[in-house]
Amino acid sequence: MFEESRLKIGETKKQLNVLKGVYVLIIRVEDDASVNVGALGKLTFEKGLYAYVGSAQNNLEQRIKRHLRKEKRLFWHIDYLLDNGTTKVVKVFHKQADKTEECAIAKVIGERGEPIDGFGSSDCSCKSHLFRIEDYRFLQDFMRVLYVKT
Repeated sequence: MFEESRLKIGETKKQLNVLKGVYVLIIRVEDDASVNVGALGKLTFEKGLYAYVGSAQNNLEQRIKRHLRKEKRLFWHIDYLLDNGTTKVVKVFHKQADKTEECAIAKVIGERGEPIDGFGSSDCSCKSHLFRIEDYRFLQDFMRVLYVKT
């Protein structure tokens, strides 16, 4: 469906609205931060890069835009982390797939990163859907980049 490997949110609105898929947010934590993450309680995030795996079974663009907004009701674990002033989404990857692929991608990232136990995985048996990583270039081998304006 995509002919380009690099897409801009808004420019491909019609395509993204009908797509369902798995996405990975690359998040930079600028300084060590303690964050109260809902039912998980207070977690400490060390300065560095993190990869969060999620899925959107309808309206991919709206899901990603919601994650990028600062003003929102805190609902998912990722909302609490992104609400912290020291965090910023620096890149978004996407793969057209059904929800089952979400856990498969989390497993791949988990082989290269350090899991944040229980984060984002309350609806599956994965150890985590958030990982502290050193590099995210390997994701380009099997996912597409969505550039975002931040």
